[in-house]
Amino acid sequence: MADKIRLGLIGASVKGTWSSRSHLPALQASAAVELTAVCTTRADSAEAARQAYGARLAFDDWRKMVASPEIDAVAVVVRVPSHYEPTKAALEAGKHVYCEWPLGRTTAEAEELARLAEAKRLVTAVGLQARVNPALMHMRELVAAGYVGEIMAVHVSIIRDGVLTRPSHRTWQRDAELGANTLTIANGHTIDAMRFVTGDFARLSAIVATQAKQWLDTGTNTWLDVTSPDNIVIGGRLKNSAVVSSHVGAIPYTGSGYRMEIYGRDGTLVASGPDSPQLGAIVLHGAKRNDALAPLPIPERFTVASPGTPVGEAFNVGQMYALFAEAIRGREGRPPNFATAVELHR
Repeated sequence: MADKIRLGLIGASVKGTWSSRSHLPALQASAAVELTAVCTTRADSAEAARQAYGARLAFDDWRKMVASPEIDAVAVVVRVPSHYEPTKAALEAGKHVYCEWPLGRTTAEAEELARLAEAKRLVTAVGLQARVNPALMHMRELVAAGYVGEIMAVHVSIIRDGVLTRPSHRTWQRDAELGANTLTIANGHTIDAMRFVTGDFARLSAIVATQAKQWLDTGTNTWLDVTSPDNIVIGGRLKNSAVVSSHVGAIPYTGSGYRMEIYGRDGTLVASGPDSPQLGAIVLHGAKRNDALAPLPIPERFTVASPGTPVGEAFNVGQMYALFAEAIRGREGRPPNFATAVELHR
């Protein structure tokens, strides 16, 4: 294997996409992964991406890219309904795969991909980047070390605004059957972050609602019917007996951001940020018993992304690539993988 993991990225558009804001800047800074190839749906846009990001190869057909002997690993960073086919093909070609979340449009797709990866003995990663957010990694460590003592209650929320409108290129998300909505994405990341820190549910009940029955397409100024859920309220109990409440919502205006509160017999921990926990910086506060909440420093050992990785959306993706490369080389450190994804899908 080369000094760097040679990666091909499917979905390498240079114009305002998730990959252009996160994956591609993270890869440009990576000391462990080389962006060897880019793939889009058109030859001209693939060549533009190759030139913009310094890749050696450009493809307009992901089938050709995953078959290339010059690629060790593949990143699948396209719309959720299109995750399954290129991910399966890459695994069948013997490539390690980093696929964005959700892994599949359905749980069945995710289960099939996880079984295939295990059978092929390949390293996988799934884009549950909250698990590599340094603040949440430290929060998890503090909980395990007994900072709050017995956990009695957990409350988590992410409230984001803008539910009434969508640009034309995102109106496809209005269809619940396509698997990219508040339930699967914002709620998926938020609940996964909580499970990562505090442990899993023993039981739960939920309200899954579509409060905004129409979206305004801002490109065409037309109203479109919506079936995708936009508010998810969960109540439950963890396996450690703590009670949990969660509200993940897309609302019209003045979203309040992200917050996870852990209340224990001996202390309190609060993680908060302006957006979903996988996207950017999280601030951690803590208090022992009746002390006032105070900021907690994050140990540098939780930062594994290469120096120079941009802050913001690219940073946690850079954390993922660092762990992905270490796992491929058989070293210590493992990113959330396809098995992790299946647990959350279920």
